Amino acid sequence: MDILPLEYMIKIAEENNITKAAEKLFITQSALNQQLLKLEKELGTQLFVRSRSNWHLTQAGEIYIENAKKIIQIKKETYNRINDIVDTKKGIITLGLTPERGTEMFAAIYPTFYKKYSAIKIEPIELTVKQQQYEIAQGKIDIGFLTLQNSQKTNDEYINICSEEIILGVPISHPLAHLGGKLGEKLPNISLKCFENDSFAIMQKGSTLREIYDNLIAEEDVSPHILLETRSCHTLFNMVVEGICCSVFPITYAKNNSNVSYFSIEQNPVWELAACYKKGSYLSGAAKELITICSDYWLRKISPFL
Repeated sequence: MDILPLEYMIKIAEENNITKAAEKLFITQSALNQQLLKLEKELGTQLFVRSRSNWHLTQAGEIYIENAKKIIQIKKETYNRINDIVDTKKGIITLGLTPERGTEMFAAIYPTFYKKYSAIKIEPIELTVKQQQYEIAQGKIDIGFLTLQNSQKTNDEYINICSEEIILGVPISHPLAHLGGKLGEKLPNISLKCFENDSFAIMQKGSTLREIYDNLIAEEDVSPHILLETRSCHTLFNMVVEGICCSVFPITYAKNNSNVSYFSIEQNPVWELAACYKKGSYLSGAAKELITICSDYWLRKISPFL
């Protein structure tokens, strides 16, 4: 089954512009326009309302795109099921990864997966949790590996891997540092209210960790000075090591360092590491094996902190 025409129409709908769609598809605008005109002639109606800057779907177009996505998903699942039956170990898995930790995980686990499934192509895509959830719901990502809280889950399927504590790190020069602890021992609890006059390095808006941080300070009714916003938890930790400011980060990013003192946060915030896939979709044997390998990776990584 040739699904290229379906994918072409979906791309025009996504971009709301035939020129941008052609660029993303690596074909000429003329060729894409011919495909569209041919299809519209076959259907006897227009799929898009054209304008110079913004194309949008007609009612017929909405019906076509909705079902085009279903057809593509059905084809993919059909091939996955048949591949599992005949044990061909072929196919493609589109994998959603969070920035930084997701790509670190993939680099660590891919050699293990490749030894068993060398003919399966993995297409890794680095996206935020919310972006992954949207793409999973649209059927564009087969599996997403996410860090999130229970309240942030969508209606798709989630496989829990483990939970991870979010902790507070402060420079050893801080007046309250002597009250803190070291990794490997039970960390003392403290309220973020005790640090309302301090500077913090925090994650950028749109990240799960930033949402957790914002909720924590809202509960304490405090607003510490934000010195730095970043996309890297490694940067958060290093800012504390250098004695520049305090920070809140996942415990697996922490290391025993004489320059840092650690606390558990009074509200005991945690997030869940989970694999997510579209509700009702079929997971191939290779996809299940990939989830198992990734789960083993995270359990090994977090076990020293449990």
